[in-house]
Amino acid sequence: MHRFALAGWTLSRRLSLVFAVLLLACSAVSAWLQMAANERHERELTQRLSLGLAAHIAGNTELMRPDGLDAGAVHRLFDMLMAVNPSVEVYLLDRDGRIVGQAAPPGHLKLDRVDLAPVRRLLGGAPLPVLGEDPRNPGAAKVFSAAPLQVDGRDAGYVYVVLSGEDRDALSARLAAGSALRTTLGAIALVALLGLLAGLVAFHVITRPLRRLTAAVQEAERGGVDALGQTPALDAVAARADEIGLLGQAFARMAQRVHAQWKTLSAQDQQRRELFANISHDLRTPLTSLHGYLETLRMKADLLDAEARGRYLDIALGQSRKVGRLAQELFELARLEYGVVQPEKERFALADLVQDLFQKFELAAEARRQRLVADIAPGLPVVHADLAMIERVLTNLLDNAIRHTPEGGEIAVRLLRGAGGDQAGVQVEVADTGPGIPRELQPVLFTRPAFASSGERGGGLGLMIVRRILLLHGSDIRLEPRPGAGAVFRFALE
Repeated sequence: MHRFALAGWTLSRRLSLVFAVLLLACSAVSAWLQMAANERHERELTQRLSLGLAAHIAGNTELMRPDGLDAGAVHRLFDMLMAVNPSVEVYLLDRDGRIVGQAAPPGHLKLDRVDLAPVRRLLGGAPLPVLGEDPRNPGAAKVFSAAPLQVDGRDAGYVYVVLSGEDRDALSARLAAGSALRTTLGAIALVALLGLLAGLVAFHVITRPLRRLTAAVQEAERGGVDALGQTPALDAVAARADEIGLLGQAFARMAQRVHAQWKTLSAQDQQRRELFANISHDLRTPLTSLHGYLETLRMKADLLDAEARGRYLDIALGQSRKVGRLAQELFELARLEYGVVQPEKERFALADLVQDLFQKFELAAEARRQRLVADIAPGLPVVHADLAMIERVLTNLLDNAIRHTPEGGEIAVRLLRGAGGDQAGVQVEVADTGPGIPRELQPVLFTRPAFASSGERGGGLGLMIVRRILLLHGSDIRLEPRPGAGAVFRFALE
């Protein structure tokens, strides 16, 4: 349940919660360390101040008689010492650590032996504080003072003084909730509270740009794809020089790229719609003519002479060839667009290919009394391209030029060396003396079929195929603006 509740929190709230938990944990650890350090300091101070107390007691000759320990003197001295300083407890130990003298009230003594290892460490000069056993409180480690006890120059045992006895422990327990402890804990709580408030304010300030970026992204999301091109809120965030600014810049660039790609896709979709419409238009005319002549032949076959039937069949056959050519071009364009066909490049002389194509189109040009002119610069380098594809490019361009150039016109193919010293390859130019391309059709001449009105020249699938082939060769085609010179197409090959 808590996990799902936190899932709806903002990043700023989550950071604040984590910071608060960490701050409280650090404050608790700090308080524990402070109290532990204070306790250690107090133990060391108490032990260091009272380090000679046991030696002073051991030097009291009244404790011993020639025949041994004077029990009465021991009780009197111990009672006097504990009356003067109730926090101490004095014990006499034999050489094995057994308690042989003490002044504890009846029932308070819990141990009859004391571990001598801490005593030996203390007497050996170990770093303070050194903790030993408390006979009245088993398991509790206390600071103590110790000194060897001698009788007639012989070791008789030890004086063992617990410097923090049960009376002191009881008093400390009653004062644990006193003003000093409350003051310490209150100071730590105040520091933690101030740190928490400062941290929350800092998180609020630090995450403000992130909140702005989130709001800008949400605004772009609500606005849809069209709003991605206009991102003033993102631009304001992207102006920052920190990581959030870099994130804003990256998102702004991504939004602009997505917007540009969306526009491109929309334009391509529109072009495809127009392509289908234009192809439907281009197919409808020859199909209608073909259907009409075939229907006429079927209905009036007995009424037509052989010459009329032959003429009708020739017209129908011509219309069928138009449909077949358009279907073939459409299939070829689809293969080029979807990457089915890739160029198989080889080195060949472009001038030889032009001469071969002139022989192919010679009869068609003579039938229209047109002249084919080849203007080939000397010393041209060979090109590295797909021979069949480049032949297709020149074939489409020459076929268009012959069909749209009036009788007596001229079609010229010029091969020039690449302009500039650092440009290799060959510049190809195909020009005619026809009516040219109308200005309104020039921007879309190579991207979709374009049909001019009033019998003017337009562009079909052939020019789209030409451009796709050249793009596969790392080149492109353009229409040269030469007023009065008909249509002039230019591209380069390397």
